[in-house]
Amino acid sequence: MLGAPLFAGQAMDDTWEVHRNNLEIAGSRLAYLNAHDALVILKNSLSLPKMLYHLRCTYSGDHPSLPVIDAMLRDLVCQILNVNLSDLQWDQASLPVKWGGLGIRKTTHVASSAFLASAAGVVDLVSAILPAGRRVSTIRAKDTALSAWNQLSGGTAPADQEARAQKCWDTQIIKSVAESLMRAATDDYTKARLLATSAPHAGDWLNAPPITAVGLRLSNEALRVAVGLRLGATICAPHVCRCSAQVDARGSHGLSCMRSAGRQTRHSMLNDIINRALLRARVASCKEPSGLVPGNNLRPDGVTLIPWARGKCLAWDATCPDTVAQSHIGSTCTSTGAAALQAAALKHQKYAALAATHCFVPVAVETLGPWNEEGLSFITELGRRTSLITGDPRESAFLFQRLSMAVQYGNAVSCLGTFPVAEDQE
Repeated sequence: MLGAPLFAGQAMDDTWEVHRNNLEIAGSRLAYLNAHDALVILKNSLSLPKMLYHLRCTYSGDHPSLPVIDAMLRDLVCQILNVNLSDLQWDQASLPVKWGGLGIRKTTHVASSAFLASAAGVVDLVSAILPAGRRVSTIRAKDTALSAWNQLSGGTAPADQEARAQKCWDTQIIKSVAESLMRAATDDYTKARLLATSAPHAGDWLNAPPITAVGLRLSNEALRVAVGLRLGATICAPHVCRCSAQVDARGSHGLSCMRSAGRQTRHSMLNDIINRALLRARVASCKEPSGLVPGNNLRPDGVTLIPWARGKCLAWDATCPDTVAQSHIGSTCTSTGAAALQAAALKHQKYAALAATHCFVPVAVETLGPWNEEGLSFITELGRRTSLITGDPRESAFLFQRLSMAVQYGNAVSCLGTFPVAEDQE
């Protein structure tokens, strides 16, 4: 009735041929768009969402067109972002955003999960429709799909109501891929990167709509650097930084270089966004106040002018430690957010004198995304209070997206700031 191929054969061949042709046409047109716009369209429309209906209707995991479509998606990602992805980097890119990927799923990874969840969901209905003597005991190709799913996940098949949810099937495959990436990591840099990019809110910038008016659209070069740092791809040729340090092809030296212009840019943007969010929540505040502690020149990034909690005003100080800096990588390769926790502890030590008069909150977000717990709680509460004013329950999500985008802007400026310039351009 809805035009889906029910069995393997010419109809299924024609269906996937149409998908391949449409993806090829769309890919040729994405080249004319801003890279950020093109990535959002590819992730949310042209890739898996366009094919999920047919993946759920008929088992296609062993169809030869699916690996071809995955190869086309990989080529489109490389073309749009101007990066060259290795097999492992493409595996990471195909993971959901919250697992450290780009959210452009492989059809070969989703095919078995989609069909098994669909089959489990319709068995009771089909049995109720058929006469009593023709109850459905199994769905055609279900055993084949289950065998393919076992090879990909190596887990235990969901049962009962969980078997009807595609997420329950898919999560085990995703977890298997993520674990294989971690096992394949050969150095501390890669381990720290994989842990950081899968932390909560580390990929909020990938979920933000590309709107220039509110600062949520990355330029082509900034997006290339952001994705390159997330996936560990090559973003530049090895060269010598202005500070005389050697910069490798991953380009991460600029994130912690003392001469990097992006460090100040990143900090200023974070502070401005927090200050504007407080004003939006109708909490009067000012930036970099002086004289908070008598006889001390301590100047945190900002302070509220009305009490925040327990009759005390709030003071905050933002910082953005580098996840893969040499001073942090020993801990970040084993513990997610270790650099943020260390930076927050140092802030507490620095502003210990404020504890008697203010609620002090360090806002520490690492260059690759992890947050400290206090910072997360503060931003979440700030978003909640804004929602009470505006009536929009998404304020917290929007605030995290703006802050995550600010970090990516600063990272791009930092990495690109390591290139040598002529004296007349200094």
